[in-house]
Amino acid sequence: MSRRSFSRKDRAHIFALGNGCCHICSGKIGVGEAWEVEHIIPYALTQDNSDDNLRPAHVKCHAKKTHGEDRPRISKAERQRAKFLGIWPKSKTPLKSRGFERREDQAHTILGRNR
Repeated sequence: MSRRSFSRKDRAHIFALGNGCCHICSGKIGVGEAWEVEHIIPYALTQDNSDDNLRPAHVKCHAKKTHGEDRPRISKAERQRAKFLGIWPKSKTPLKSRGFERREDQAHTILGRNR
């Protein structure tokens, strides 16, 4: 699945919705300054490209949010989905307990012999 590329008209509309401000740092995006369309809730989680989920953001702010907040959330959701589907790799080493001490009177009860 490839990422959607936004047309100039779409980008202008998103810029106007954000009032020309980066929605992450609230700083003004200057004329000629690089900015990107940013999903408030990561696209990988919602598959949502609606106007309510899109805002302008500085390139650096966007990268910081993506790697600091979005990536961990997406990874966690993918792990949970894999566990739910039963495709998450199981542990190669079984859990070991220390066991229980066996008392002599319990051994006879278990075998059906009471004293």
